[in-house]
Amino acid sequence: MIPPPAPKARWWARLWHEWTLVVLGGLALAALVTWPTLRHPATTIPSDIGDPTMQAWQMAWSGHALRTDPLSLWQANAFFPEANSFAFTDTLLGYAPAGLIGSGPVAALVRYNVVFVLAVALAFVGAYALVRQLGAGRVAGALAGAGFACAPWRLAQAGHLQVLSTGGIALALAMLARGHGWSLRHGYRPDRVRPGWAVAGWCVAAWQLSLGFGIGVPFGYVLGLVCVVALVGWLRRRPPLTRRLLLADGVGLTVFLAVAAFMASPYLRVAEQFPYVRRSWQDLTWTSPPLRGFFTSPSTSIVWGDMFADARADLGHRGEVSLLPGYTLYALAALGLVLSVWTLRQRLLLAAAVVASIVLGMGTQGPGGGRFTYGLPYVLPGFDGIRTPGRLVVWTTLLLAVLAAGSVTALARRIAWRPAALALALLPLLAMAEGLNTTPHPSVPAAPPVLATAEAPLLVLPSGATIDGIPMLWATDRFPAMVNGAAAFTPPRQGAARAAALHFPDASSVALLRATGVRSVVVVRDQVVGTPYEGTIWGTTSGLPLTRVDTPEAVVYLLDP
Repeated sequence: MIPPPAPKARWWARLWHEWTLVVLGGLALAALVTWPTLRHPATTIPSDIGDPTMQAWQMAWSGHALRTDPLSLWQANAFFPEANSFAFTDTLLGYAPAGLIGSGPVAALVRYNVVFVLAVALAFVGAYALVRQLGAGRVAGALAGAGFACAPWRLAQAGHLQVLSTGGIALALAMLARGHGWSLRHGYRPDRVRPGWAVAGWCVAAWQLSLGFGIGVPFGYVLGLVCVVALVGWLRRRPPLTRRLLLADGVGLTVFLAVAAFMASPYLRVAEQFPYVRRSWQDLTWTSPPLRGFFTSPSTSIVWGDMFADARADLGHRGEVSLLPGYTLYALAALGLVLSVWTLRQRLLLAAAVVASIVLGMGTQGPGGGRFTYGLPYVLPGFDGIRTPGRLVVWTTLLLAVLAAGSVTALARRIAWRPAALALALLPLLAMAEGLNTTPHPSVPAAPPVLATAEAPLLVLPSGATIDGIPMLWATDRFPAMVNGAAAFTPPRQGAARAAALHFPDASSVALLRATGVRSVVVVRDQVVGTPYEGTIWGTTSGLPLTRVDTPEAVVYLLDP
């Protein structure tokens, strides 16, 4: 009888297990390519202080709502007095568990920075798991993980955490494939079926959807297409399916559809109240990239940034149309067309899918004005709420990673000469290097102390679509009702309040704010300087139904009820 391994030996084996190393490697890679995000996580934030501060508020609000009043989740404190205001943009609701940890602006900043890094790590682990499940080798898995997590286009989206959070897509597909005993190299193998993994895959897919519909809607349709293809394949050959697997798919699909319905409900109410949130075909013209956008790097790429300066200048809205997946992926995917462990048919289908994803991602810049390319999914429910077709580059990158993994696996099987094998192992580093960047990490201004006690509902000045994330973040200590709010659109009452506040305090602006229900206006001295709201610092209250309170950091105007 063989004695069981000693406890120390078991722990050592677990430490050196493939998946332990993959997770640790993903965390190390994420910390490196996002540096200096974790250097000063309590005072700085990646990219800019616009959308990221708003998204830090989102995670804080979802945690606060779950902790205090889950039924009021969609009735956020921002955008007063509007209803369903938490559904005015992608919510990152899947990160709500993180929002349960800590409270206040500092906790919100630290939480955001940690999740920002973990999103990159999850993208690495998810892509690695997917190509390994499909039949690729370990080096190929590392290449796919690095290519997917460090794709240069992600640098242009550094201020959009919902776009960076795509690891759940690859991980869900990997789990679903494993649960169904399927891989590209071996097809369906009934003895490899794992119903528990299938349920987990559907749950991860539901979690991915809860992060936002901008990425989640196309993912949902891809899952639907995968199900149709799988059903057609089963009808052709009718391989045996166990009741446990069918039950697992039933349970998992129910969870996914329930989450989709839960998420869609408030968005449909918002679309009914504000019909213009649906993107017209003309709206897409501004953010639709030409073909060269998929070969152009963002400016913050250390490797490619300077080289593509002229190309970016020609592209216009550079943040949404500099969509380079990575030249390492392009080169190895091209090699994968002639040398790969995938079959020729599979390679051609993958290549066709890459081309299709690029053509669809071009939106109105596609062939024939995109009417018969992106125009086809545009008529499907949900697509008219997506303003950036180029974000379909997520799928371009993942498909290129699968193609590249096939070629790297084939090369690894053929190479016996050790120096050449070592060079092959360096390929993931090339993909990672394309993600090295100079993304700025500005300091986030501290909240004026008086904001913690100002009577709500309140309006913080200055206010604007690109700067309201800051007062939203400041409000995470007590979540007072506030007119401020940043989202994908501006509600008419918020726009009217901002316009009226340009002349505050005068009779008309005070009357409008009082009618809206505002009880105090907080003018932040150092923030308002140089903006159209600068005059509000020197406002007088003579003859007006309000009281002025001066503090070193802010001026507070208290409106009489």
